[in-house]
Amino acid sequence: MRPKNLVIIMSDEHNAKFTGCRGNPVVKTPNLDRLAASGTLFSKAYCNSPICVPSRASLATGRYVHDCGFWDNAAPYDGSVPSWGHRLQQQGHKVVSVGKLHYRSTEDDNGFDEEIVPLHVAGGVGDLLGLIRKDMEPRAGSAKFAKNVGRGETSYTEYDRKIATEAERWISNVPVESTKPWVLFVSFVTPHFPLIAPAEFYDLYDDIEIDPNIFSEGLGRPDHPYYQAMLRNIDFDDHLDNEAREKAIRGYLGLCSFMDHNVGRVLGAIEDAGLSDSTRIIYTSDHGEALGKRGFWGKSTMFEESVAVPLIMAGPDIKAETIVDSPVSLIDLFPTVLECVGASRDPNDRELPGCPLLRIAEGKIGERSVFAEYHAAGSITANYMLRRGRYKLVYFVGMEPELFDLEADPLETENLATDPAFFSTLTELEAELFDLVDPVGADQSAKQSQAKRIAAAGGHDEILKRGDFGYSPAPGDKA
Repeated sequence: MRPKNLVIIMSDEHNAKFTGCRGNPVVKTPNLDRLAASGTLFSKAYCNSPICVPSRASLATGRYVHDCGFWDNAAPYDGSVPSWGHRLQQQGHKVVSVGKLHYRSTEDDNGFDEEIVPLHVAGGVGDLLGLIRKDMEPRAGSAKFAKNVGRGETSYTEYDRKIATEAERWISNVPVESTKPWVLFVSFVTPHFPLIAPAEFYDLYDDIEIDPNIFSEGLGRPDHPYYQAMLRNIDFDDHLDNEAREKAIRGYLGLCSFMDHNVGRVLGAIEDAGLSDSTRIIYTSDHGEALGKRGFWGKSTMFEESVAVPLIMAGPDIKAETIVDSPVSLIDLFPTVLECVGASRDPNDRELPGCPLLRIAEGKIGERSVFAEYHAAGSITANYMLRRGRYKLVYFVGMEPELFDLEADPLETENLATDPAFFSTLTELEAELFDLVDPVGADQSAKQSQAKRIAAAGGHDEILKRGDFGYSPAPGDKA
């Protein structure tokens, strides 16, 4: 692959199936659809932890959460583990971010030469309430979710417009010929809730009849005790009636189109600046959105709607109109970024688990598995996912596992873990999982880390008194 510039465009909470290029008949995403048509779409892409902070830390470092130690939304990346940005800087490449990072602070060395309008975790500590994973009570902020749906503007939509403007400005001023390829990381915050979309995008769906049961695909709440506990803690759905659910779905659809519009602004700036022939583009998201499926809103589960992400790559040397079905995940971006700009891999990174996306697309990597884990808000115990081929293992420490055949059962309704016919498949996947991680050891490490941070914040009661701010504030806003 010839070294080229790279623009990584990231959204927040974009369900992989909510794009036209994935066959969704309702959502309008013309810019992402064109990007996919001009490049390669990875149909089985996953995050490595379905919640903002750990997912972004894995993307940055190329390491799984249990390896890099950024366990939850109160353990933000602080630059202490080398990122692909650091590796590029060491080799003389310019690396710039615009928008949401969700790291600890701009004061840290996060691997960027410049952070333009960054969003970091609230107060440098983030979601302390999510550290409490024992005897969990319903989150106080859940009721606000139901009130913040529909048509309108929010600080997030205003922020995303600013991100697009700043990205356009940077791209228009970059020299066409630089000494070394550069990387621009443009990170939008929508379609993350609040599910309030600007009028022109909300109204795109005025003529669409919204039946919440259709969007939730008629799936009831899971009876697994892990998910029952999570639904008691993150109880958004308990505060929504059918009218609010309909508004929330329209809001999400509108936000997907609004985000797509801003992606289009960035893509247009690349074309206008004459950089199309010298710049590759990656689009992805940090995790998905359940949108009421199984009673969940937001992320945090290992179901496909939460842990799967969109992933598109386009530009020079990348095949157009191509769909790759090999499983990939966000840790694969670390080696992909280096390969795109022609940087060499640091000897300390040789054992990283990711593979360059184009080598996977070209069939140069054999059968592989993808892995995710969750140790954050709403989880009473550690939760791990391993996908290999058509099968997906979901492993809970101290609880019964789940096994799904995603080809025969894409909605994940039939747990095969107790079926004797699938015993060998279950044991093989569990053995592979145990080679990747010590499930109990990682669970203990996460909880020990969380216990220390609870104590440092003044203890359990002090955190409850602090309250629940729902989501990270945009720059200039208070939690």
